[in-house]
Amino acid sequence: MTRQLQLPSPSPVQRIVGLVKGCITSLIVALNTLIVFSAMIPFALLKAAIRTAGVRRFSDRILNALAATWVRINGWWIGAAQPIRWDVEGVDTLNPRGWYLVSSNHQSWVDILVLQKIFQGRIPFLKFFLKRELIYVPVIGLAWWALDFPFMQRKGGMSRGKTDLATTRKACERFRLIPTSVMNFLEGTRFTREKHRTQRSTFKHLLKPRVGGIATALGTMGDIFDALLDVTIVYPQGVPTFWDILSGRVREVIVRVRPIEIPRDLLDGDYERDAAYRARIQAWIVEMWTHKDQQIDELLTKFAPAAQARA
Repeated sequence: MTRQLQLPSPSPVQRIVGLVKGCITSLIVALNTLIVFSAMIPFALLKAAIRTAGVRRFSDRILNALAATWVRINGWWIGAAQPIRWDVEGVDTLNPRGWYLVSSNHQSWVDILVLQKIFQGRIPFLKFFLKRELIYVPVIGLAWWALDFPFMQRKGGMSRGKTDLATTRKACERFRLIPTSVMNFLEGTRFTREKHRTQRSTFKHLLKPRVGGIATALGTMGDIFDALLDVTIVYPQGVPTFWDILSGRVREVIVRVRPIEIPRDLLDGDYERDAAYRARIQAWIVEMWTHKDQQIDELLTKFAPAAQARA
């Protein structure tokens, strides 16, 4: 079962050092976000005001370049704050000019930083499915909108409504203009023991997958995806909080990336109305989820004892 970060209790000096690190990196994160995302606003407004394909393509390239700069700066402070041992497999053959559908297990806000760091320069900038309420976050919400992040209600399955699915389709259709990576946490929320127990999930390390978002992406632009990237993230010392990585407490991250060919019979279907299509895509996701659950178990068995010993 997934565990919280388990490191030896820090000494008073280590606590002070961690607090100082956390304050400095928090300031860097805040400045990085404010400066870079504010720089996006003129191009976001241009994109909204002039809706021609040429202006959109120009704006998108600038916006994505600024977003990539934000990711690179995040990668820098993560490395400066702590000596993380990265064990990453499966990213060497990826194409930075390709189109990818990306799925990962979700345990912590740190997952997003991990995904952005390992894929930086290897695939196009990740576009996440986000809760609709996040569009109202000052500055950042506008930047996410400008980057065409799909905003979805987190009610799951068929209950999200036709309007929400139509909005998501529209966002996915815009991704056809330039190489894009569409990121979806199939669990829909971060894993916790309480959520796992409440759901009565049949998986040991995962919540039940929610298929609606990934089905919408496949139905809208499945024909141009090079592959689905099945990502498994494991923290051998336990799942870190965002403060843990800010204060320099993360020591090891294991990531496995498995490119999967998307079955042709899943590229064009109606998840809302076609029961047979819905059954096919659900079976495909369950098979992938079963493999991931077993892989997490194997990685924890292999790496967790050594990580605890090093700690």
